[in-house]
Formats: sequence, C-alpha cells, structure tokens
Amino acid sequence: MRLLPAFAAAAAVAVLAPGAAAAASSPVRFVTAHGTFTAYAPGAHAVTYRPDLVPAGARARVSGLAAAGTTTTLLVTGLRPGRAYGAHAHAQPCGATGDAAGPHFQHAPDPVKPSVDPAYANPRNEIWLDFTTDRDGTGFARSTVDWVFGDRRAKSVVVHETATHTGPGHAGTAGTRLACLDVGF
Repeated sequence: MRLLPAFAAAAAVAVLAPGAAAAASSPVRFVTAHGTFTAYAPGAHAVTYRPDLVPAGARARVSGLAAAGTTTTLLVTGLRPGRAYGAHAHAQPCGATGDAAGPHFQHAPDPVKPSVDPAYANPRNEIWLDFTTDRDGTGFARSTVDWVFGDRRAKSVVVHETATHTGPGHAGTAGTRLACLDVGF
C-alpha cells in the first residue's frame, strides 16, 4: 500500500511544523513500525489474537515523533467496518497471547497493579490511540503527550475490543486484547 509511507511522512511534517521552535532545543526521535497481522508464530511482529475482529491480512502502521513531547499516530486497514476499537502503547513486545505485551506503558507508573486509577490511567500519562473504522475497515488515531520516553520505553501497540474507559475502577480498560504490533519506541 503506497499510501502508508506518504502517511508517515505527512504525519511527521504535521507534527514538526507547529513545534519547530521546541524541536530545535530538544533531540528529535522518529520511529515507525508496520506489519500485516497473522496468527502468532515465534518472531512474529504483528499478531492477531481474534481474527474475527482483526482478520489475518489486516495491516497497521505506527509512527512516533518525540521532541518536546511525543506524538504517535496509528493507521489500520482491513479491520471490521464501522466498529470502535481501543488501542494503547504497551510495556512489552507482542507474544503468543495478548497478555505477553504487559500493561499499558505509563510515563508515571501507577504503584497499584492493575492500574485503573484515572490519576495514572489517562491519555496524558499513557498513549491512547482509540479509533473507529470507516466503511472500508480503515481507522486512524493520533495521541500527543507532553513527555518523551526516557530509559523506559513502550515496546508495542495493542488493539483492544472496546473504546477506552475513563471512570474510577475502570480507567484505561478497553476489553480483550485483539492484536499487537511491535514498535521500537
């Protein structure tokens, strides 16, 4: 799909233009990852755990730009049309099950696990990339946070069954883990 490289370049330009002054004083880091979802096999970097909702052959691309803050974009194609999904950056790489990706990456880690406290599980402390697919099964999301990764980095983006909940006791939850893409944040 030729649109994906163009999308990544356009996302970088769109993010850099408004913050050019801030970017000049901070190191800039750009990452991108893409994959076609398949059933798990050792070494797989794009895994579907629920092919009924994220079919084998669906694709994802994640781009991240860090300067004074971090902007992350997610583009998916080939998913079920007209459906809401949650998606978040996770602490570990993809594995044989969705649980292998570990918890959501949190800039300021919640001392209580699992994290469902809105003070920690929120789109300012985590990278949330919820989206709704169009009639063709394409979805897009963008997250901007005011921090950059330090020594700890997220290692994947997981697509979840529902949009992300925000209330106390449920904050950050989004249902079953449907698919995972390794990302070298």
